[in-house]
Amino acid sequence: MEPPAGARSFLTSGDAYDAFMGRYSRSLATEFADSAGVAAGQRVLDMGCGPGALTGELVRRLGTDRVHAFDPSPPFVADCSARHPGVDVRAGRAEAIPFDDGGFDAVLAQLVLHFVSEPATAVAEMRRVARPDGVVGACVWDFAEGMQMLRLFYDAALAVDPAAPDEARLMRFGNPGELRDLFEAGGLVDVVETTLQVSAGYTDFDELWAGFMAGIGPAGSYLVALPEDRRAAVRGEFFERIGAPDAGFSLTAVARSAHGRSPG
Repeated sequence: MEPPAGARSFLTSGDAYDAFMGRYSRSLATEFADSAGVAAGQRVLDMGCGPGALTGELVRRLGTDRVHAFDPSPPFVADCSARHPGVDVRAGRAEAIPFDDGGFDAVLAQLVLHFVSEPATAVAEMRRVARPDGVVGACVWDFAEGMQMLRLFYDAALAVDPAAPDEARLMRFGNPGELRDLFEAGGLVDVVETTLQVSAGYTDFDELWAGFMAGIGPAGSYLVALPEDRRAAVRGEFFERIGAPDAGFSLTAVARSAHGRSPG
């Protein structure tokens, strides 16, 4: 089963990911874990763990022996394992979770479901490995309005190239109700949807631009594939839309988040 093109662009190092998205996902992990009710004594699975932003938050709350994780990217599996020794980190895909039935109090997917080839199958798998009455939760960015870094980038790209692959049009589950509908269709009960907001700071525009130039995710993959002149045009347009900063600045990001329970 071939992963989506966007997902294949995450075959990169954890450090490169952190420079681009990790500065948001680490803060988001705290908000997401709070929203899902993660508390001491639980056994929790981090689905699509990447280099370990949510894994680290779970370890802080639960300890290494109660946290498990998996990801389809071999570099991310290696990085997450190295960053969080003692955590059971495996290679695997959301459509075939590499853990046994009913083993977790909570199964969480942070910034993952919009890259999954078969989201309904993934939800069924999350429900399978959750214990009866266990929590199943996910969050994704609000690409249309809430994720400033990506929204401003794609607005700039579209001004130069009307065919730019705007994630607000192409990615799923970032609109109100979409995660809730997916979970309810998958048989979860007591589903609640909300929004989570975080922010990230940059020393200057070059730091922001370098994250995109690492080629990570759909935006980075698109950018590095552009001819040099068009890439320069996108950079100029992006710089103006950010506000032509001559010093440090910060951007906000809103995620759509939902969680429900596996029927008892």
